[in-house]
Amino acid sequence: MTGAPLRATGRAPALLQAPPRIISLGLERFAEDLAAQGFAAQQVQWAPPARGDVRLADALARLDGSVPLAARIAEANGVALERLLAADPVLVDVVPAGTAIDGLGHGRILHAGPPIAWQRMCGPMRGAIMGIAVFEGWARDLAEAAAKAAAGAFRFEPNHHYHAVGPMTGITTQSQPVLVVENRTFGNRAYCVINEGLGKVMRFGGNDAEVLARLAWIRDALGPALGRAIRSSGGIALKPIIARGLGMGDEMHQRNVACSSLLMRQLAPALALSSDDRELAARCLEFMAGNDQFFLNVAMAMAKAMTDPVRGIDGSSLVTTMSRNGVAFGIQVSGLGDAWFTAPVEMPVGLYFPGYTQEDANPDMGDSALLETVGLGAFAMAAAPAVVGFLGAGRASGAGDFTRRMAEITSTDSPGWTIPALDGAGVPTGIDIRLVVDTGIAPVINTGIAHRRPGVGQVGAGVVHAPSACFAAALLAFAERMGVA
Repeated sequence: MTGAPLRATGRAPALLQAPPRIISLGLERFAEDLAAQGFAAQQVQWAPPARGDVRLADALARLDGSVPLAARIAEANGVALERLLAADPVLVDVVPAGTAIDGLGHGRILHAGPPIAWQRMCGPMRGAIMGIAVFEGWARDLAEAAAKAAAGAFRFEPNHHYHAVGPMTGITTQSQPVLVVENRTFGNRAYCVINEGLGKVMRFGGNDAEVLARLAWIRDALGPALGRAIRSSGGIALKPIIARGLGMGDEMHQRNVACSSLLMRQLAPALALSSDDRELAARCLEFMAGNDQFFLNVAMAMAKAMTDPVRGIDGSSLVTTMSRNGVAFGIQVSGLGDAWFTAPVEMPVGLYFPGYTQEDANPDMGDSALLETVGLGAFAMAAAPAVVGFLGAGRASGAGDFTRRMAEITSTDSPGWTIPALDGAGVPTGIDIRLVVDTGIAPVINTGIAHRRPGVGQVGAGVVHAPSACFAAALLAFAERMGVA
């Protein structure tokens, strides 16, 4: 203390006359103990940077402590965000995957998540691969398909290596029709198979005759009909549909009711005019109308088309990919190129269909976490309070808490995708690995739940957290790349 000492005036300073005002940092128990003694305390959530991990905290301090380095990262992230927000994704076609994707031929199977070999694959992934091998004519039955897969007859690679994505198991092969989304700002294209519906479907590991028959109809009838309709319409801009869907209760991962309806409304006239078969057109519309998740795969291809131009920006710490294969969760970071940073995937927490429990569930899987990467899904939960209860993730009134929490690990809000319930605030966009590690807040992902055994299919839906170890490993690699390891 400086200045003249206090004079004894018979009167204490005002500060000492007032009751104590207490701020409690970190553990809530401190505030609870004070309350028990009759003292009110303002609780502040606080934790040491990087949860006290010295290596990570040091990497963060070095990255942020150098003014030139911090400016370089900020500039790179600015470029990344500008590209992400400037994207103009348009649904332009539906064509066979073998036509759209270079190198996708006989025996090559693309799957969700980071790379994985048959020997390490989970049950539903194996089930889907066995089914698709029979579907493609590469095996006579499921047993032969499994034997061929174990013997190395098929080549397995991630969808992401081919500008593609797929929900849950994410299986993509040459004969399946894929939705083609073009980012007209940058000229790149991305691909995703057509959504089959819910329940016993291949993306959840289903592989029986019913599943294969549905896939054959999608290949032979629905896919070509949709392709003709989309081409005749000149393409369908997707960002405006998302914007409207957010105002109608969708978050685009678990709830796609509004966007599926909006897309069908735009497609219906073109589908009717471009088809000579009235019954086929009617059946296509009936299929879409009965599939509340039809827009999910469109949104996934859109997200891939948006994020691909963000890859490979030197100095950018923003996440370009989050994906899982039922065994490992993997992320990719703009400034670290094509490198995968993986950790064991976590188990979803949610609600199960009658007759199933968590004991039946497989750990999380799918490329659909790319939706959270662009600010949708759990990041936009405030737009879809009905989803919160459905996922067993709390009360509907707490939907906004998810979005506000995710805003703490992102770089900006999307000006084009806003949430009425948050007074028009944009969805949080641009996950920064530095913020994830610093705060200890892991991205939340809305997800479906597959049965752990091959062939069963979907058994529930819920939420899951991305494992923090992925982001920790990526941060250390980023620090090394930036020269401060």
